[in-house]
Amino acid sequence: MAPKHSTHAAPGKRKVSSSDKHSDGNRAKKPKTVTASKRQQFDEDEDMASDSEGSGFSNSGDGGADLKQAKPSRGQGKPWENGKTAGAPTGTQTSREAHAKQKQLAQERKAAKPLADEVTRTKKLWEKLRRKSHVPKEERQQLVDELYTIITGRIKDFVLKHDAVRAVQTAIKYSTPVQRKQIAKELQGTYAQLAESRYAKFLIGKLLVQNDNEIRDIIVPEFYGKVRKLINHPEASWILDDIYRGVATKEQKAYMLREWYGPEFSLFKPGKGVEVTADLSKILAEEPSKRSPVMKYLFDMTNGLIQKKMTGFTMLHDAMLQYFLALKPESEELKEFVEIIKEDENGDLLKNMAFTKSGARLVCLLLANGSAKDRKQIIKTYKDTFQLMCGDTHGHMIILTAYDVIDDTVLTSKTIFPELLGKNEEKDIENITFLANDLNARITVCYLFEGQSKSLFPASHAYDLELLAEIHEIRKRTSKKEADIRRKELVTAMSPPLLAAVAASPNDLVATSFGCQFVADVLLSATGDKKAALEAVASTAAGDPTPEQSEDADPLYPPPPHISLTPHGGKMFKTLIAGGRFDKAAGAIKRVDPPLNFADILYPVIKDYVVKWATGPSSFTVLGLLEAPDFSSKKELLKLLRADKKTLEAAAAGEAADKSEKTEGKKSKSKGKASQPEKGKSGGNQGARLLLEKLNA
Repeated sequence: MAPKHSTHAAPGKRKVSSSDKHSDGNRAKKPKTVTASKRQQFDEDEDMASDSEGSGFSNSGDGGADLKQAKPSRGQGKPWENGKTAGAPTGTQTSREAHAKQKQLAQERKAAKPLADEVTRTKKLWEKLRRKSHVPKEERQQLVDELYTIITGRIKDFVLKHDAVRAVQTAIKYSTPVQRKQIAKELQGTYAQLAESRYAKFLIGKLLVQNDNEIRDIIVPEFYGKVRKLINHPEASWILDDIYRGVATKEQKAYMLREWYGPEFSLFKPGKGVEVTADLSKILAEEPSKRSPVMKYLFDMTNGLIQKKMTGFTMLHDAMLQYFLALKPESEELKEFVEIIKEDENGDLLKNMAFTKSGARLVCLLLANGSAKDRKQIIKTYKDTFQLMCGDTHGHMIILTAYDVIDDTVLTSKTIFPELLGKNEEKDIENITFLANDLNARITVCYLFEGQSKSLFPASHAYDLELLAEIHEIRKRTSKKEADIRRKELVTAMSPPLLAAVAASPNDLVATSFGCQFVADVLLSATGDKKAALEAVASTAAGDPTPEQSEDADPLYPPPPHISLTPHGGKMFKTLIAGGRFDKAAGAIKRVDPPLNFADILYPVIKDYVVKWATGPSSFTVLGLLEAPDFSSKKELLKLLRADKKTLEAAAAGEAADKSEKTEGKKSKSKGKASQPEKGKSGGNQGARLLLEKLNA
């Protein structure tokens, strides 16, 4: 018999060419011509295969086993199509049986793991507890108690399992302060490891969300010395920054931020009684020799995160601000740092910086110190973000800085105003109503009209004034255009859409105190034709200020009060009638030019109810009509007031107020309380009293 693997071709046979080889290039195809010796060899092979049929193995010449499965015969089909499992040693096991066996093996492996029974039980308890509305309070407390009996003393074993850590979080959710502290102490020493876990990191947030100072002081110090490692970790970085931003104390923040300045700040802590500061300028002033290594270390850390596109961290923005403030003006380090910020793709860095305190301040300083080209590039980065920025606590300051430092007012108006005010009429009204009533957004519009007034920047916005003072000081050497000219050009560009919005939707704007302030600013300081807007605002005063209450009115949803009954409405009308604001320096009203002549527009609207105005909360509005120098119907108004002089006298004496109080007292009798006049205030309507003096003069 010829050898099975012959290296020479038999006589009369062709050689196997390269085209006859298989795709893997290792085995040759069978020759088309089969010799007698080969046929004999094939018969012998078939005999051996028949002897080992059913085993799935074939004998080889060396006495071993060739681990090849027997191929199905033609017509038999694929193994899995005939209810047989591919690769099964016997043809008797079905697919369902094989799957059942695999499932059983998987369950056996799970059961062999540590705490298998406990984890299974906690998962069942969690399934019930997570459906809060479906579990009665008493049953829920029983489930929580059972859960605590399982996890107490073994918290560390549970929190690193992705399916068991959810049960621990649920236990914390329904825990008492004592139980939370017990869990926090039991996990002590593992918080840095938990922060790196995809699932266990949320457990840290659950413990800290309760604002427990003792738990905070247990957890936060465990991140000392590990900030550089964790801030670069894909999971731990976010929980670390959340702790830094929302939980850590000022001293704890300083410890964490100092680690951005070099390894020695991670290894060595200041002694007891020494003030801990993260102010880099102060640190370098005390030890100037450390400037070069500290600045390089800090730059490498910040640049590394920027290159990784991890630019949303508050800690990063704080570090970047410290680096910028420590740089020398016009230095190469400063130019390199600015270029890194500007070259960030898609502007994600600048956009993220706009919504943090340090980030927004850094952008403001970059705008103030930058060239015209730098300012243009920075401001265009925010093209689709101004609407969000205007209402943000920090982002609105970037818009104010752009108003104050960019000399190209055409660029400012074309880039910012369409985003703030809208790009079509319907969008204009919606956006402007939001701008008028939002605490922060209104500043981005009214700042051009009022400047740094106390009404626009209350005590809560003291930081804004400090930052503006810093920007204005830098502006003296970096901007060329006069501030008043820049402001007037921006007001001219902003006025048309604002006046159109006031004319189109006055009722929505005057419904709030902020809205009335906004309307007064626009009508006093905007440029252009104001007639339509003035008439629209006057129309909001139409109607009876104190109509009789309908019996069908819903007490839960009463109609809004008439504008004359609101303090902000009366103040707005008084300001518009005066035609300007009071100037403390001059001691008189500073009227706008051209004059508004609002008295002649308002009087025909309120003429039929002018006595009710004169004896109500907006009595000073009527007094303002008499004192307005441009009011043409003064005699007619005096005649109407004299006709109802007794009503004015009663209001001035407080009789009308007493009658109203008695009525209110009857309505609230069921509640056992009657309305009483405020202490320290004299009775009677002061405006009505002054009107009587006008009538008697």
